[in-house]
Amino acid sequence: METSSSRNALGATLCYLLSNILGRRLIRHFWPKKTSEWSKHVEEYRESLFNYMLFLRMTPILPNWFINLASPVIGVPLHTFALGTFCGVAPPSVIAIQAGKTLQKMSSSSEAFSWTSMGILFICACASLLPGLLKNKFKAKQQKKVA
Repeated sequence: METSSSRNALGATLCYLLSNILGRRLIRHFWPKKTSEWSKHVEEYRESLFNYMLFLRMTPILPNWFINLASPVIGVPLHTFALGTFCGVAPPSVIAIQAGKTLQKMSSSSEAFSWTSMGILFICACASLLPGLLKNKFKAKQQKKVA
C-alpha cells in the first residue's frame, strides 16, 4: 500500500508540474469561470488546503486527473498538493486492495460490495474536513469576541 501511495503521489505530482508548465492556458480556456471560482476558494481556505486535498482525494467529487491538472492553475502550492495526494490516496488504496482480495476469494457477486468499506472511506473523508471546519469555527468565535 505504501508503494501504491508513493507511485500515485509521484504520478500526480508530475502531472501537476506538467500542468503548471504547459496547461495553464488550456485549462483557463476550457474552464475560465470554474478556474476563477476555484481560485477564490483556494484563497479563502488557504489555511485548510491540506485537509481539502485529503477530502478531494478520498471522495469521487472531482476526477483525479482534473485535480492534478487544475491545482497549479488555481494556486494550490506543490507541497500541499503532493502531501495531500500522498496521504489522501491511502484510504481508497486500502479499500481497493481489500476488494481485490475479496474478488480473489469470491464465490458470489454480492461479496464484491462492502458497506463497511464504504463507511470507512466516508468517515475518513469527513474526518479530513474536520480540522478545517473547527479552525473556521474557532476563528469566527474569536472575531465575535474582538468585535
